[in-house]
Amino acid sequence: MITRREMIGKIGLGAALLTAGITAAMMDTSSVIAEEKSSAMRMHPQKGVTVKKIFDYPIAELPGSNGVVVRVDYAPGASSPPHHHPGSVFAYVLDGTIESQVAPGPLVKYKQGEMWYEEPKAVHKVSRNASKTAPASLLAFMIVPNGSALVTPEK
Repeated sequence: MITRREMIGKIGLGAALLTAGITAAMMDTSSVIAEEKSSAMRMHPQKGVTVKKIFDYPIAELPGSNGVVVRVDYAPGASSPPHHHPGSVFAYVLDGTIESQVAPGPLVKYKQGEMWYEEPKAVHKVSRNASKTAPASLLAFMIVPNGSALVTPEK
């Protein structure tokens, strides 16, 4: 069996986070998700939006940072309020179609298997399920400072 350190060394940090996140998302996440009471997990989901942290691990190559993966499930027509993240975010659509607008960019529809990137502290103005009849979900791969809130709502 390959260790995390060997995997990161062979395929790179981003690919390692993607692999870990997809693997955990495909498993029964109830066995993967630790009970979160930490202030680092201050998420502000809206009705119809479920956020589950499925991976959180210190990054040796970036002291003071963690690689975090969360799964976001949107009910039909559900959306998240405008927000930003403290670090880099790579979002991967697992199911359905997600409409996303990260300032100053345009509103874009991302389908299953597509990804986008958010720079640290960029305002995520729109994040919603494009369908009024089918659910949608994504994985967000984040590189964040240790102990920081993963999501900060915009005022």
